[in-house]
Amino acid sequence: MAATRTPRFVPVGKVSGVYGVRGWVRIYSYTEPREAILEYVPWWLSGASGWVAHTLAEGRRHGKGVVARLEGCTDRDAAGGWVGREIAVRREQLPDPGPDGYYWVDLVGLRVVTRDGRPLGTVSRLLETGANDVLVVQGEHERLIPFAIGPVVRAVDRERGVIEVDWEPDF
Repeated sequence: MAATRTPRFVPVGKVSGVYGVRGWVRIYSYTEPREAILEYVPWWLSGASGWVAHTLAEGRRHGKGVVARLEGCTDRDAAGGWVGREIAVRREQLPDPGPDGYYWVDLVGLRVVTRDGRPLGTVSRLLETGANDVLVVQGEHERLIPFAIGPVVRAVDRERGVIEVDWEPDF
C-alpha cells in the first residue's frame, strides 16, 4: 500500500506575463529544459472552478524563457487574463520516472526520519537553490535539509512514504 496519494495534476509552470499584442504570454517553466513544457498537450490552467484544459496553439523558447499562445487567444487583453495562472499536466502525461526515480511532487507529503528513525517532520515543498535542491520539512519547527543523495539523503522509499536522512535534529 502506497503511503501517499499520487496527485492528479502536476504543476509544470506559470503564466508570468503578456508578450506582444497578438495573444502571446510569457511562461515561467518548471521543466528542464524550460521549453519541454511546450511538449505537453493539453495544458491545464488553474481557475476559480479548478483546472481547465487548454490547447497550446504555438510556443517557443525566447531568451532564457518561453513564450506561448493558447488556442483562441488573439490579443493582449485576452492574454492578460491568463497572467498568474498555474500550468499543470495530468500525472499520466509525464514520463515514468522508473522504480528508483521520482518527481518533486512525489516527495511532498513523505515523512522524514533520521538514520536511527527519529521523526523530523513531513516534506511540505522543495526549493531550488542552484547548488542543490532543499527539502522544506514541517515538524515541531521548519527545517531546511539539502536534498543531496548520498551524503544527506540516504534513502527515498515512496512505498513506505519515508525519506531517511543523515541529519541531526537540532532539538
